[in-house]
Amino acid sequence: MATFTDETIRQQFTFLAELDHLKSIVRQSPLINQNRKENSAEHSWHLAMFAIVLSQHAENVDVLRVVKLLLVHDIVEIDAGDTPIHASSKDKALLAQAERQAADRIFGLLPPQQGQELLALWLEFEIAETPEARFAKALDRLQPLFLNTLTGGGTWTENGVTERQVIERYGPTIKAGSPALWDEASNLVRQHFSDQAKAQA
Repeated sequence: MATFTDETIRQQFTFLAELDHLKSIVRQSPLINQNRKENSAEHSWHLAMFAIVLSQHAENVDVLRVVKLLLVHDIVEIDAGDTPIHASSKDKALLAQAERQAADRIFGLLPPQQGQELLALWLEFEIAETPEARFAKALDRLQPLFLNTLTGGGTWTENGVTERQVIERYGPTIKAGSPALWDEASNLVRQHFSDQAKAQA
């Protein structure tokens, strides 16, 4: 059994305490009961469950690795905040820089080897070249789409997003990770906008 110093445990406790701040980062997506917006910690947990439940719809992925990617992918929002998909005015280069600085600081709270392992997972998600990262990215797009279809449009209604914009902004990423999930998700999108059009007629 490996032995660790008291300093190792103190560093790990510091990191885990820092993660509590993720519960305070409010996202745009509403809860299905619509009594408030979800926070980033809830979002990450929900995505991890999406991965476990929906993994059969991805080809040859290590589900545990997908879960790890999803649990670390938004940790940088503690410093950088959440950037909604429909906030097109954000400077992507500045955002990427802010998120990388956040990753270096937060994962740097851990013992070096462990911090580098989690940083590598975060980078893998961002680059999205592995099957696991592509599936994780797909789920990260799917979950808010799913919530929006169950809440009368959610962020789409709030931001005046059209059906075409939804298809363009969500489709490629979801399809890259799981064509089967995109087939079903696109049906939900079409049904939502069809229902909206009928309600307004």
